[in-house]
Amino acid sequence: MFHKVKSVAAISDFRLSVQFCEGVTKVYDVKPLFEKLPVFRRLESDPAEFGCVAVDVGGYGIVWNDELDLSCDELWENGTVVKTPFDGLMAFSDATELWGLNESTLRKAISYGKLVNGVDVCKFGKQWAVSIDAMKREYGAAVR
Repeated sequence: MFHKVKSVAAISDFRLSVQFCEGVTKVYDVKPLFEKLPVFRRLESDPAEFGCVAVDVGGYGIVWNDELDLSCDELWENGTVVKTPFDGLMAFSDATELWGLNESTLRKAISYGKLVNGVDVCKFGKQWAVSIDAMKREYGAAVR
């Protein structure tokens, strides 16, 4: 199963803060790659380039340039989970993709009381967020 990357940020000491669509945040240490994979040494010598990390198209990894990238599986398997206030929350768009639903299905679940506003879901501006626990309770395990 792919653990799609939602966002990535370079942090101190050549580490990355990686947020996954499942609502999990991990810290990935790039330093071991400097010895294992010489192509990554250029990040060590150019911290500004290290800071230019971005999520790859589709969220299946991260990239610095055409030569340097890491897969979402590498980040997931070798990252360390960190706790954040947003753990366990995901955007409706991510939930619908992971569970194979339409956003209208989730909106209807709110209007019917299946998903309770302020408990299971919350709206931030125009974007709805839903708890992973509520999705599992109402729709079972994610299908993707």
